Amino acid sequence: MALPSSLGPRPLRVCYFGTYSPDHGRTQILLRGLRANGVAVRECNAPLWSGIQDRVGAASGGWISPLFWLRVARVYLKLLLKYARTPPYDVMLVGYPGQIDTILARVLTRLAGRPLALDLLMSIHLVAEERGLIRKHPLSGRIIFALERTGLRLADMVFCENDDYIAFLCSRYGLSPHRFQPMPHGVNDSVYAPASAPPSPADEFRVVYHGGFLKSHGVPVMVQAARELRDHRDIRFIFYGTGPERDAAMTQARDLGLENAAFPGFVDLEALLQGIAGADLMLGVFGTTRHALMTIQNKVWEAMGMGRPLVSGDSGTVRRFLSHRREIFLVERENPMALAKAILELKADATLRESLGRRALDHVRAENSIVPLGRQAREALVRCARGR
Repeated sequence: MALPSSLGPRPLRVCYFGTYSPDHGRTQILLRGLRANGVAVRECNAPLWSGIQDRVGAASGGWISPLFWLRVARVYLKLLLKYARTPPYDVMLVGYPGQIDTILARVLTRLAGRPLALDLLMSIHLVAEERGLIRKHPLSGRIIFALERTGLRLADMVFCENDDYIAFLCSRYGLSPHRFQPMPHGVNDSVYAPASAPPSPADEFRVVYHGGFLKSHGVPVMVQAARELRDHRDIRFIFYGTGPERDAAMTQARDLGLENAAFPGFVDLEALLQGIAGADLMLGVFGTTRHALMTIQNKVWEAMGMGRPLVSGDSGTVRRFLSHRREIFLVERENPMALAKAILELKADATLRESLGRRALDHVRAENSIVPLGRQAREALVRCARGR
């Protein structure tokens, strides 16, 4: 089957393939974005993972269990049966996390005579490395490394967040940058959008964090900043979310005797959106791991997409896309004093906070929301379908 040199008047046809979670934010952004830009998307999906902890369990040695392999076999059989009913397509896009799925996808696209693209989103080996899984389970680490390298080499095009991340992957796996297509993170603006919230008490300034409690996010820096501001009784820190570092953060806050920090844990989406909408200031990421420095995390785009002022850690990657004191307020990472000083400055300057939130929202709507990201993805996949 020959590749289409010209798609003509008909829409681009994409087979969105893999064991991805259909509810994942990145999946929803690409699916909705492609469809909003006139792409005919047919999903071929059989979820394998129930969540992050499921993947962590497999990487921690759970893959050795025969029950795990029985589950894998069942999922891939289901995926193959769905693929057999998939109509003709111009290009296959493997959804996140799809580095392993790419091996099967390459076989199917070779048989169909169609190109293959992979939405990387993030390196599973790097994430496992930063969470200490590679050190604890070196055999699993070698297997993950080999699978990810193979998956990246098999794809004709790989969506990756930015040039810094691309350079890292090329160095680690010996790949050419020509197979990569920059594809920024963004926000599902049908969910994370400006919203009204019950006003904060007049004597309370709410500083809100939402997301995973991971080493790369630098939550201890935020807790230490709360300690620096403990005498400012009107400043209240609220930490939404869960993760492997949450217990340590709560213990840190308790040991410091903090009365200005609350940890609601995991809350439903409506409560989370209300929490963000009611924030006077949002917290981003302050860690210094490699992954933290190479990316602009979802929580940043989500806060911006809701028009909230945001303070986050500085990096070269962030400054290539966002400007200090324009769409975002940047501080030195791993520096609680710098964060505390920024919070006080922003608390005292309502005009600056309003400007940050407004410009952040304008930026997201123009570049990092469903429609513009879908447009970027469509243009890239058209090139991939034409073999360019």
